[in-house]
Amino acid sequence: MTVDLALVLGLLLAAVVMFAANRPRMDVVGLLMIVALPLTGIISAHEALAGFADPNIVLIAALFVIGEALVRTGVAQRMGDLLIARAGQSETRLIVLLMIMVATIGSVMSSTGVVAIFIPIVLRVARKAAIAPARLLMPLSVAALISGMMTLVATAPNLVVQGELLRHGLEGFGFFAFSPFGVPVLAIAILYMLFARRLLAPARPADPAERRHRPRLAEWVEDYALQAREYRLRVPAGSPLDGRVLRDLDLRASAGINIIAIERGPRFARRLIRPQAETLLESGDVLMLDVFRPLVTIDEIVARYGLERLPLTGRYFADRRQDIGLAEVMVPATSPLIGKTVVEARFRTRHDLAVIGLRHGRKALAEDVLHQRLASGDTLLVSGPWRAIRKLREDQGELVVLELPVEMDDVLPAGDRAPLALGILALVIGLMVSGLVANVVAALIGCLLLGLCRCIDMNAAYRAIHWQSLVLIVGMLPFSLALQKTGGIALAADGFIALFGDAGPRLALAALFALTAGLGLFISNTATAVLMAPVALAIAGEMGLSPYPFAMTVALAASTAFITPVSSPVNTLVVGPGNYRFGDFVKVGTPLAVLTLIASTVLVPLILPFSP
Repeated sequence: MTVDLALVLGLLLAAVVMFAANRPRMDVVGLLMIVALPLTGIISAHEALAGFADPNIVLIAALFVIGEALVRTGVAQRMGDLLIARAGQSETRLIVLLMIMVATIGSVMSSTGVVAIFIPIVLRVARKAAIAPARLLMPLSVAALISGMMTLVATAPNLVVQGELLRHGLEGFGFFAFSPFGVPVLAIAILYMLFARRLLAPARPADPAERRHRPRLAEWVEDYALQAREYRLRVPAGSPLDGRVLRDLDLRASAGINIIAIERGPRFARRLIRPQAETLLESGDVLMLDVFRPLVTIDEIVARYGLERLPLTGRYFADRRQDIGLAEVMVPATSPLIGKTVVEARFRTRHDLAVIGLRHGRKALAEDVLHQRLASGDTLLVSGPWRAIRKLREDQGELVVLELPVEMDDVLPAGDRAPLALGILALVIGLMVSGLVANVVAALIGCLLLGLCRCIDMNAAYRAIHWQSLVLIVGMLPFSLALQKTGGIALAADGFIALFGDAGPRLALAALFALTAGLGLFISNTATAVLMAPVALAIAGEMGLSPYPFAMTVALAASTAFITPVSSPVNTLVVGPGNYRFGDFVKVGTPLAVLTLIASTVLVPLILPFSP
């Protein structure tokens, strides 16, 4: 062993120890390696920093952006809802369906991309089902890795092995040649993860912040006694209101009524519009009314204008949460609103929000909310567009936002653009599968189109990228080059042939699998395949056996990157959201890697015989 190789192995061991101790943070360890490796003189600073220009790093960043666009447009929400609809609150069914879905999608596109897209979906599902995210994110990464065992184009190592076969003048693998191995491994992994989830986290979130109660819209309806004042009335054809302008009606002065919102459009495409003085009412409109000072009864209003009364419950607010926002705000001691009424303060004109509830201390007022003098400490329930609520939250000089409802988490900034986002995602996948352009170019095209279609804005795109994960990946990439330059890989390959060249074919397959998976603990699975594919073919030639079982073993082992968070970008991406430690991957991934080794050693010779 040379001094240079000893230095590289020493740094690699130091990185592994820091990962295992979880001190310092994993991305900081990556930065330390970027600095340390050039100081050895084995690789240059340019080579150490080359990872920042690696197409795969750019691809991962772009896929984060695509994933965020799917969240903002509601595609992720609908996929999560589909999972929950099929699985209910059963964690077992959630894990089974999630792993099948991820492995299926990952069989035709980048596994890293699948994880980047599914992380927000899984986090939402975990929150909705009250399950600790760590119990779902590890099955997500495992399924994404196994998706690489499904088809030829599922992961880069498969294509590397295919290229090595072709360079040797051999016939390559077919598109579905990997499926007979991937499907059984997926079944084994699903059964295993149903047991291993208990090693990851409590069944329910244990963090106090996660248990903190946040109000729901239905609770506010009850707390502020809105049932006694809020009504929904439909304007039928022939009503005196049909074709009238709100300014001419002056319902606030004549009846003590405030129109909060107007629902308009057909049943399945109904939208909410903000009532303004010049708004023209149409037949079929549904008016949401706040009777703040009842000068006449609601029955008299219905009779006078020929309206139809519709139900209004807390569930209505929840169902319309994409359109109607609610927030609880407090009047601070320094607020200029003190001593004024809501009407005098021109609250709706200035903030685009309607005050629909008021509490003095613990007492909620049932009527005449708009004409009460506001005092320090009063809490108001305001209703209106979410953008207006966010603006109010940013400028808290006049009012302090106390609470936002749970339903706000599901509000979609671009919910009407879900079909566009799905179409762009299909285009990206199509470009990746067809090979017309490089994967990174396909992903960047998708990002540009999503931006042009306003599915995501630049600020949201930058926030969506998990920079810590990218820095960690970049920091570990130079080890592959350093091990090559110091002869570490060649030394390992020569030792393997010396040890197992004369052994039985099944033992040789098992040893080849173990060595490939072992290398993959510290370098990328793509680099592992590049280094081990020629070794596998050399071993087959030395033993006079068919190259296909050995080539397939390398491909399967390269995707068995379950044991450390740096084995694959797939694992790295879930470290932060799952709050995992290095040891979590070791204790869950090691037994699964052993099971995959056994399954591969049994299945590969059955489907791909050793005879040439």
